[in-house]
Amino acid sequence: MLTREVSFTLKDGRRAVLRNPREGDIPGLLDYLVRSAGESDFIMRYPEECAKYTPEGEAKWIEDNNSDENAAVLVCEVDGKIAGNCSVHRNPMMKVRHRSFIAIALLKEFWGQGIGTAMFREMTEIARGWEDVTQLELEFVEGNARARALYEKMGFRIVGVRPDAYRFKDGSLHNEYIMMRGLEL
Repeated sequence: MLTREVSFTLKDGRRAVLRNPREGDIPGLLDYLVRSAGESDFIMRYPEECAKYTPEGEAKWIEDNNSDENAAVLVCEVDGKIAGNCSVHRNPMMKVRHRSFIAIALLKEFWGQGIGTAMFREMTEIARGWEDVTQLELEFVEGNARARALYEKMGFRIVGVRPDAYRFKDGSLHNEYIMMRGLEL
């Protein structure tokens, strides 16, 4: 779905904007996918898996998400560069329509600047605009203390665990934690 643009000031004084992705973002999005995957073990993909992402695929992804009434995807742009992205998706099925799922990722150079907090505030407002949505959900990988701290700051609490959900290249297995919060917060 198309959303409003939100401008805000980073902790270091730079200006940032949250907005829907557009076709001109494709080179920056492709670079962001590879870089973010290489900067953290807590992202679903490894950099070498990013070869499957193509300009044509990204164009379709942008078009699909911008036209989906049950999804909102935002990029964060700082100084003309894609710093990160976030998404909120509502399940369209009647029995679980009250649930909305959030995801977020940022390039390391932008960590600690207030972008994650701004993203969560905007995604929460989008979810509030959806009829019947009463709860927000997300997942994070064991050991991702920075993400967990942000999520707890935003009112999320752990409600479940998927044991050994992630296997890193070194063979180590890591739990995935499920977090939720009510939309009324």
